[in-house]
Amino acid sequence: MNYQGKTVWITGASSGIGEAFTSAFYKEGANLILSSRRQEVLEEVKNSLGDDPSNVKIITLDLMDTDSFPEKTKEAMGAFGQIDVLINNGGVSQRSTVVESEMSTFRRLMEINYFGAVGLTKEVLPHMVERQSGHIIVTSSVAGKIGTKFRSGYAGSKHAVQGFFNSLRQEMYEHNVSVTLLCPGFIKTDISKNALTGDGSKFDKMGDAHSKAMTADEMVAKVMPKIKALKEEIYVTGFKEKLALWVQRFSPTLLNKILKNQKVT
Repeated sequence: MNYQGKTVWITGASSGIGEAFTSAFYKEGANLILSSRRQEVLEEVKNSLGDDPSNVKIITLDLMDTDSFPEKTKEAMGAFGQIDVLINNGGVSQRSTVVESEMSTFRRLMEINYFGAVGLTKEVLPHMVERQSGHIIVTSSVAGKIGTKFRSGYAGSKHAVQGFFNSLRQEMYEHNVSVTLLCPGFIKTDISKNALTGDGSKFDKMGDAHSKAMTADEMVAKVMPKIKALKEEIYVTGFKEKLALWVQRFSPTLLNKILKNQKVT
């Protein structure tokens, strides 16, 4: 896949994995549409890319406001005339037990992580189907495969993401639209700081596993060749996450015994 002159729309582009994707696709010569809730931070990201950011468009977007998606998609389509790649990267994590978590927190996790990705994809998809060309990329998680302590709502939303986009892929083969699920393990971003506690407030701490993990730029460098190859599912993990996925495949009971004694941060 050559991205020169292609249009890539990235949600959650203001930091972390989204910002790393922004830099990577800019270097590939793509036209970029950057979205998140924070206009001023997106401007900083845009200005950091290079001397000529004329191929970068900012569209603020709140993933909980699905009613705004038709108009936002119309604006995105008008920026460069088409959307070749949609990266559903925006999302939020969780750090709380089921007992202490309010239903509003579970609903917020689903609205952002699941309905946000589904809703935006629904708006962009008819355009790709009509052109018989496109690539939908979704940042899921190892949590979309394995549930752990303090992540019930987050894991639930990512399991839902996995199910929806695996089904969508089957429908899109005949339309030449690719669907890629990206499943990272621990990555050194602010995802744990921004994670929701039981009452919906920010966790505001960097988890030990995240602080010692690879950076978002390192992660994106690893996955870009696979994205170019239109791989359907991409895992980028540390040793422990990779081992957990392997054990789950062959012995879920053993994995549960291991996880119940783990400290999860």
